[in-house]
This record gives sequence, structure tokens and C-alpha cells, in this order.
Amino acid sequence: MIDHPFADQPGLAPADYLASVGTVFERFDSRTQDSGNVSFGVEAGGRRWFVKSAGDPQDRSPFLSHAARVALLENAQALARSVRSPALPALAGSAWSAWGPMLVYEWAAGELVHAPAERRDDPASAFRRFRSLPPAQATAAIDAILEAHVELCGAGWIAGDFYDGSILYDFEARRLHLIDLDSYHRGPTVNEMGRMFGSTRFMAPEEFERGAAIDERTTVFNLGRAMAEYLGDGGLERAGFRGADDQHAAMARACAAAPDERFATVAELARAWRGEAAAEP
Repeated sequence: MIDHPFADQPGLAPADYLASVGTVFERFDSRTQDSGNVSFGVEAGGRRWFVKSAGDPQDRSPFLSHAARVALLENAQALARSVRSPALPALAGSAWSAWGPMLVYEWAAGELVHAPAERRDDPASAFRRFRSLPPAQATAAIDAILEAHVELCGAGWIAGDFYDGSILYDFEARRLHLIDLDSYHRGPTVNEMGRMFGSTRFMAPEEFERGAAIDERTTVFNLGRAMAEYLGDGGLERAGFRGADDQHAAMARACAAAPDERFATVAELARAWRGEAAAEP
């Protein structure tokens, strides 16, 4: 763990406490997302930090209760402590506030790749710029996403609510981070909701089917859809990728509607993407 300058302050709301020990330069709340979480970019102790809270316990507008949001923060803390990856912002620890726990991460610079539908054709959007990366940068970005998930799945984590809002990309430093993985879960589970949380552009068929199994093959589909979103529709050929046919085959197999027709593991998908394994079932 990295030492951080924040202490338990159960009598103070996060914004009041953080402003007393540092400079709050960013706030992420209902204006930017609908989770109910309230997070902050804070400069303190000579460094920048990302501090995430479960939000105001009195706020009844989010879909999830405050207790459920706290449980997701605890889950995110367990994930961060169990996996080390260059693509995952480092967790420095936690502190307690009047709103419950605050998770303290090292600050990760970059722009969210996600864009609403009406902005996806805007050449200035991070979405379109990410989709237009040169071959070497695009390859490195996809490699980073896959390798992080090889580590996550190796530690038993299954993706939940993964979409391009989880991708933070620093176009200047050419570095990718994965954020907001709070809904990932340990081990296979069963879809008890019907339509689960997530973006339809990235969700597997079983994430819409009550009673369906949710396991690593679901994560394989989520990642295959991410690859297709940014490299599909001839993107591999336009970008001049080597082995484009094999990489298309890897994406197609990852996105198969039937789980049994996909790669069994993310590690297998990663090897096929790199041309180290056949992409055929």
C-alpha cells in the first residue's frame, strides 16, 4: 500500500474534510454519472489522488441504496488488493467519513473513452479519437485491456458492467487505465435480474436472461465486443494490423452468441489475439 495523507473523519462529509487537508480540483457526482457515488480529485501531500465515496446516505435518488453502494466500494477494495496490473490505478488505502468509507487511489490521468450516442461521430470526442489510434497505440491499448483481465480472471474475478466508461486513456502519455470495476464479482454466478446492469453494446446474451450462468465466458464476450467496437468494421485493415484475419477470427469467436462457442478463458482470447493460438473452436 502507498501512504496517503487522509485520516478517518467520521464527523465530516468528504467534501468538507478533503478541502481542509488539500485542494479539491475535480468532483464527480450526479452531474457526470448516476451511480450515487461522489468522488473527488484531490491534491494533498504533494501528490494527486482520486477519492471515491458511496455518496450522501440521505440521497434517495440513486437506484442502489447507500448500503449497497458501500458494499460495492468494499468489493472494489477487495479487487484492488487482490490484483496488481499496470492498467489498474493503485489503491493507496481508505479512510472513514460521515458518508462511510472513502477509497483512496493514486490519480490516473486521461479521458473517459465513453461518449453518448449523439457524440460518437464527433472527431473531437475521446471515443472517436480512441477509435482512430495508430496501429501501435491501438494494439497496446487492446493488449492492456486483455492483460489486465487475464490477471483479474486469474484471481477469480468476473466482469460486471464493463463498458467504455471503464476505459480511461491518456492520449499524451499513450497509457490506458481501467476504472470503476466495483461491480466485478468473485467467481461464476447466476443472472437473477434479467436485464443486468451495463451498456447493451458490450453485454453478452446471458446478461439479459434470468437464470443464465455468468462466468468467464461472459467476460470473454464483453472484451470481444470492446475489441469489435474499436477495431471492427474494417478497422483492423484500415489501421494496417498484421494478422488482421486472425484477429477478426478471435473477435468473432469471443462474440459468439452461445457461450460454449467462445474461448473458455480470457487467457485463451489473449493468446489468439496475439496469434499464439488458433482462433477456430
